[in-house]
Amino acid sequence: MSIGPIQRQSFITLVSTIALTGIGFLSTIYFAHTLGPAPLGAYFLFLAYFGIFNLIGDGGFGGAAVKRISEGKEPQEYLSAFVCIRIVLLAVSVTLLLVAEPYLKDITSSGMFFWLLFALTISVFSSSTAMGVYGAGKVGVYQISNFVDVLLRILFQVGGVFFGFGAAGLAGGFVGGLIAGGVVNFRYLDLKLIRFRVSHIKNLTGFSFWIFLTASGSLVFSYADTVLIGYFMSTADVGIYRTAFQLTSVATFTTLAFHTVLYPKISAWESRGNFAAIENALSRAFTYSLLLAVPVCIGGWILGERLLYFVYGASFTGGTPALFFLLPVQVVNVFMYLGTMGLNSLNRPKDAFWVTAIASLVNIILDIALIPVIGITGAAAATLIAMTLNALVALMLLSRVISVKIEHGPVKNILYATGMMGIFLIAIHFFLPLTHVAMVFGTVLIGACIYSLVLLKADLGIHNEIKDFCINLGLPWLKWL
Repeated sequence: MSIGPIQRQSFITLVSTIALTGIGFLSTIYFAHTLGPAPLGAYFLFLAYFGIFNLIGDGGFGGAAVKRISEGKEPQEYLSAFVCIRIVLLAVSVTLLLVAEPYLKDITSSGMFFWLLFALTISVFSSSTAMGVYGAGKVGVYQISNFVDVLLRILFQVGGVFFGFGAAGLAGGFVGGLIAGGVVNFRYLDLKLIRFRVSHIKNLTGFSFWIFLTASGSLVFSYADTVLIGYFMSTADVGIYRTAFQLTSVATFTTLAFHTVLYPKISAWESRGNFAAIENALSRAFTYSLLLAVPVCIGGWILGERLLYFVYGASFTGGTPALFFLLPVQVVNVFMYLGTMGLNSLNRPKDAFWVTAIASLVNIILDIALIPVIGITGAAAATLIAMTLNALVALMLLSRVISVKIEHGPVKNILYATGMMGIFLIAIHFFLPLTHVAMVFGTVLIGACIYSLVLLKADLGIHNEIKDFCINLGLPWLKWL
C-alpha cells in the first residue's frame, strides 16, 4: 500500500481505539446497569490510586527511556538501566502505599487494596516491555499490545461482574489485561538486557526528572477530580462523574492516535534537525483531531442528557451539568495533549513541566473550592479552566521552538459543518420527543452523516486526503462523494 508510515500507524491506532472504545462503551453500559454508580466509583478510585502510585514507580523514566532508545544510540543499555530503575522504584511505591493504607479508607473498604498492590507489581513487566518496543519504533506492535490489553481486560471484567465479583472483578480484569499486553510486547522485543554504565542512568535521570514532574501534572488532570470527589462526596458520585467523562472520550480518538504515533517520530526528526517535518505533522494533527472533537462537543451539548439516560440509566443523568463542561475539555485537550507532547519530544521537558505544574495547581485549588459547593459540576468546570490554561501556555512555549501552525481554512470548514449538524440536532430535539433509545441513536447517526457530507463538500483538501487514503487501503469510495 502506498501509504506513509505516519498515516498507516495513525490509522491503525485510530481503528484500534475506535474498536476498543466501542467495546468499552458496551461493557460500561453492562457494568452501569448491573452494578450501579457505587461499585463503578470504587473501580474508578482504584484506577486513580494506581495512576498515582504507578507514576511514583515509573518516576518519569519510561518517557526518558523511549526518548533515549528512539535516538538509536546504545538502546539495549538504556532499556537495561530502565528495568533496573523500575524495580527499585516499585519497592518505593509499594512501601509508600503500605504506609498510606490506614488513610485510604475509600480504597481499602471496597476490597481494592490487594488488587492495587498486584497491579503495581505487574506494571513493571508491562511497562518495561512496552517502552522497549515503543522506543525502538515498533509503533504497530505497541498499538497491538494496547489493543490486546484493553480487549482482554474488558472480557475478564465482564466475566468477573457476571459471576458476581463486583468491583473486584473489574480490578482483576485490569490486572489480566496488563499481563496480556506485556506478553505481546515481550514477544516482539528485540532489545536484550545487558550490562549498562552509570552514565546511562545519569542520562535517563536528567531527562526523566522533568518527564516525571510533567506526568505528575497530567495525573492531576486525570485523577485529582476523582480523588477529591471521593473525599468530599461518595463513590456513587465518582461513578456518575467518571461515566460522564467516559462518554466524552469518543472525541479523543484522533488525538490519541497522533500522540502515540508522533512522539517517537518527532523525537527522531528533532535529533536530525528536520523541523519542517515536525511543523507540518503537528499542523495536520491539530486539524484532524479537531475534526472529531468539535462535532462531538456540539452534539453532546444538545443530546447529552438523553444519551446518559439511555446509555447508562436514569441514575447517571445527574452527570448532565458536568457533561456540559467536560465536552469542551476534549476540544481543549487537542492543543494541550499535542502541545505538551511536542515539547517533550523536542527535548523541552522542563518547559512541559512548568506549564503543566501551574495548570495542575490551579486545577487542585479550583477543585477544593468548587466541589464542596456545586459537586461534580465544579470538578468539571475546574478541569476545563485549568486545561485551557495549560493548552495556551504550552502552545506559547512550543512556538518559541518551532512555528506552530493552525490550518485556518480546514478548521473554518469543520466549524461550518458542525454548525449545520447542530441546527439539525436542535430542530429534532425541539420538534420530536426523544423518548426511545432507537430515536436517540438514529438522530446521532443522521447528525454524523450530515456533518461528514457537509465537510467533504466544503473542504476539498480533507476530501481528497480521505479519498486517497481509502483508495490506497482498498476501501470503496462512492462516486457521488
